[in-house]
Amino acid sequence: MRLPQELIRTKRDGGELAPDDIAAFVAGLTEGSVTEGQAAAFAMAVFFRGLSLGERVALTRAMTDSGTVLAWDLPGPVLDKHSSGGVGDAVSLALAPMVAACGGYVPMISGRGLGHTGGTLDKLGSIPGYDATPDLDRFRRVTAQVGCAIIGQTADLAPADRRLYAIRDVTGTVESLDLITASILSKKLAAGLDGLVMDVKTGSGAFMALRAQARDLATSIVGVAQGAGLRTVALITDMDSPLASAAGNALEVAYTLDYLTGRTREPAFHAVTLALAAEMLVVGGLCADAAEAGARLEAALDSGRATEVFARMVAALGGPTDLVERSGHHLPAAPVMRPVPAEADGFVASVATRDLGLAVIGLGGGRTRSQDAIDPSVGLAGLPRVGARIERGQPLATIHARDGNAALRAEAAVRAAYRIDAVAPADMPAILERIAG
Repeated sequence: MRLPQELIRTKRDGGELAPDDIAAFVAGLTEGSVTEGQAAAFAMAVFFRGLSLGERVALTRAMTDSGTVLAWDLPGPVLDKHSSGGVGDAVSLALAPMVAACGGYVPMISGRGLGHTGGTLDKLGSIPGYDATPDLDRFRRVTAQVGCAIIGQTADLAPADRRLYAIRDVTGTVESLDLITASILSKKLAAGLDGLVMDVKTGSGAFMALRAQARDLATSIVGVAQGAGLRTVALITDMDSPLASAAGNALEVAYTLDYLTGRTREPAFHAVTLALAAEMLVVGGLCADAAEAGARLEAALDSGRATEVFARMVAALGGPTDLVERSGHHLPAAPVMRPVPAEADGFVASVATRDLGLAVIGLGGGRTRSQDAIDPSVGLAGLPRVGARIERGQPLATIHARDGNAALRAEAAVRAAYRIDAVAPADMPAILERIAG
């Protein structure tokens, strides 16, 4: 094995690393023989010099193999979906039980909120008693019995990713496309998947704000996943508006329940959820094409099977057995609710979606430091999308806050985030592009 500093020097100077060298470096990162300084230097060298496709595959495989790699013996395909992050993106909560109701198995390993984006793990944390970090035996058991289990990353899975990510977070290298790819896929490969669907967001509320950036990330993930033996498809979806009309942890769980039960099915959220879930069924060989998959998913929703699977998953992981029927009793509610009335008639011409995500953090619904506690009750509801018709006095949002001062600050942020115009903007489809290997 070459010394870590020699590998760093090679990459710093634009050279290509051999798979064995990458594997040895990742092993040293996991066991501690590679120092934080060396890991930081490696990340910075990769940030500026980049990795070839072969290097990305080798890094992803090495990080996958740094911990436990799950193996499943189930009567259906093991499938998952991952989102690059957005505002009002509660898709995972609805999608996992929908796919499970159609014969797939979804062991979904999710994360906390990152930056201005909400985290699936934080949303589930608003459900009393829900164990988002079970041991692997319970994770396996719930997945097998229910069909899906949504949890956080455990210490057993891809530990090299956890260490490298913490270093990237404080060294200005989070945005490296190569390292993002390896980070996402190492965890997914460690979960023992048969197929993956990637949701890459683009627009004002996405990390990849530009369409070209989103396409580059989607292409990288699909290429590396296929190179590592995981069948993967990516969809590029619109995040120039909040995907759901709710942003905030308990609010998004309540929104998901309304969606699953059919009380509310907003068109954009439904289109994205259905498209991603349909791709999962096709990737897993459960359906021949997207049309057949879409029909099966609609039937799972309309029959109540998807709602039943969600309820069983929550109960199996320690949550209330009657969450669907009594969500208002179980989910925390903010003490202050304040509508933000529109000041003019017109159409929503644009939304600074990222700023709405930051407003939720300002209310206490996200973190400014990793150790911060979250208030699961706060957030924004009733958020319109670009193109929505607005009448003077109609709420642009309803703020859920813990006190009046926080509500006033959020009101100012909501008003600043929305631009109302007399002319309706051109329609923007929710699904922008599909990328497959």
